[in-house]
Amino acid sequence: MAEDNKQKNPIEQDDADDFVEKIVALNRVSKVIKGGRHFSFTALVVIGNGNGRVGYGYGKANEVPDAIKKASSIAKSTMFDVAINNGTLAHEMNANYKASKVILRPASEGTGLIAGGAVRAVLEAAGIVNVLSKSLGSNNPINVVTATINALKKIRDPELATKNRKEQAILQKNTEESK
Repeated sequence: MAEDNKQKNPIEQDDADDFVEKIVALNRVSKVIKGGRHFSFTALVVIGNGNGRVGYGYGKANEVPDAIKKASSIAKSTMFDVAINNGTLAHEMNANYKASKVILRPASEGTGLIAGGAVRAVLEAAGIVNVLSKSLGSNNPINVVTATINALKKIRDPELATKNRKEQAILQKNTEESK
């Protein structure tokens, strides 16, 4: 019987093994209609491969499993690469989203992941091991996750950043000499 289920849904089995999936928030929301209240569910899911790829999704449905599935599929489609340098970030980063502000700082090896709730879920899914973080302002999970994702998108690869700085210095030097 169990083998039949695996054959029917081989894609779901493979997807579960490849990604770290974290449910950050699960809410029951209601809509007031003529006959009373109509309840539905929302899910905020963060997905990552634990090796520098992460994404998030927000799904809404009449049942909890459907909301989680929708959020997971959206999260998979929004995945992007994060520059990780020896299990930590290359440089300090701040990011805002609406009333939420997130500060991420690189940490030395052995420090661990010092982060709360939504920020921790995003960083664990991305595979970042040593980071100091602080979440300021609104603690709404959707805003905090979005601010954290925005901060991770701003992080530059250290080698590319060095290369760009050298090129800019050369260009600046050439323009000063031509004057």
